[in-house]
Amino acid sequence: MANVLYKKRIADLIIERRLQGKGAVLIEGPKWCGKTTTAKQYAQSLLDLGDSTILSNAQISLQVNPKSLLVGDVPRLIDEWQTIPSLWDMIRSEVDRRQDVGQFILTGSSVPIEQEKIVHSGTGRIGRITMRPMSLWESGESNGGVSLNDLFEGKKIDIQNSDLTLEDIAYLICRGGWPKATLLNKNIALDEAFDYYEAIYKTDIHRVDNVRRNSERTRLLLRSYARNQGSSVSLNLLANDIKNNDNVSITYETVSDYIDALKKLFVIEDMPAWNPNLRSKSAIQTSDTRYFIDPSIAVNALSIGSSDLMNDLQTFGLFFESMAVRDLRVYADALQGNIFHFRNSAGLECDAVLHRRNGTYGLIEIKLGGANLIDQGAKTLLNLVNKIDGEKMPMPSFLMVLTAIGDYSYQRPNDGVWVVPIGCLKP
Repeated sequence: MANVLYKKRIADLIIERRLQGKGAVLIEGPKWCGKTTTAKQYAQSLLDLGDSTILSNAQISLQVNPKSLLVGDVPRLIDEWQTIPSLWDMIRSEVDRRQDVGQFILTGSSVPIEQEKIVHSGTGRIGRITMRPMSLWESGESNGGVSLNDLFEGKKIDIQNSDLTLEDIAYLICRGGWPKATLLNKNIALDEAFDYYEAIYKTDIHRVDNVRRNSERTRLLLRSYARNQGSSVSLNLLANDIKNNDNVSITYETVSDYIDALKKLFVIEDMPAWNPNLRSKSAIQTSDTRYFIDPSIAVNALSIGSSDLMNDLQTFGLFFESMAVRDLRVYADALQGNIFHFRNSAGLECDAVLHRRNGTYGLIEIKLGGANLIDQGAKTLLNLVNKIDGEKMPMPSFLMVLTAIGDYSYQRPNDGVWVVPIGCLKP
């Protein structure tokens, strides 16, 4: 079922590895991010429950001969499996019966509506993968000259050039990492990103769990989230922000419910806090930082474009941080790691901590570029390193200022901090 025109994804290597160790693999993520296309590269048969006719027939088969839905060459792909939640336990049981790996691939763009119908967690049988929109390396805008894995391993990295301009970065933020958009010319690609955003509050917010939510309130919440991306704002403050900026009253409970629905749709992906061992008694802030799964959602929520970003570099910096976080999350998956943020009550902070399962980690500050901002980022990283208790935890494998622009990547000779344009980065 492989597509010869397929653009390689970082998730490919993860899926291959998981299929060798699990009876089934679940690929979750927002719609339009390429889950089904990627899954088809490995599947030998398909049950497409995203097709209404096939779904209707499958629901009839479920009553008459349910096991027939699982019959087919393996790995068998079951697309949008969550439309029939009982399939989960059927697959788990079938994996136990067959006692073999690589039997099924499941894809889903939302959490199942009727989770109470799922009896078993699938632990040990079904491996989970979160797939996100494309990083710049996957879409071809990054040349991949600087490897995060090489930085972790302390390998020598030659100076790498980057051709991306500030105008390029502004466009890429607005286009987002939606695979189809990366194949289209600029204006059409921007339409794709807008269509995705519009579908969230007009249709998707209602289908996620069959609760009829208010589309206008969803739109206003997306707008407020965009205004507060990159911060640890509370739900109460989000409600107040909507009231103050949009003159609409909304309760804490409503905000909480809507955000929960948006997380089930993989529209929102907040960043958890990192809790290191420091030689400091300052309290570590544990609140999540607010982010969308892709920066194009925030751009459209605020009705701004690339020219608006170019005219307001402070706002530009916030949106670039959101895109950088998206890419770092994709790269972290390939390195068996996660992305965290760090802040404490003394003002010590770090935009992104790439922490791997083996305990190694790198500290990353995200800046638009320019000597002054790079110096600020490096100073922030060095201040944090000086507070780390090296007797209780390892020191970071690398320090990096990740920039939007820059003619080339390099390591600062005076302090060892790497300066890497995002157009040079890969896992």
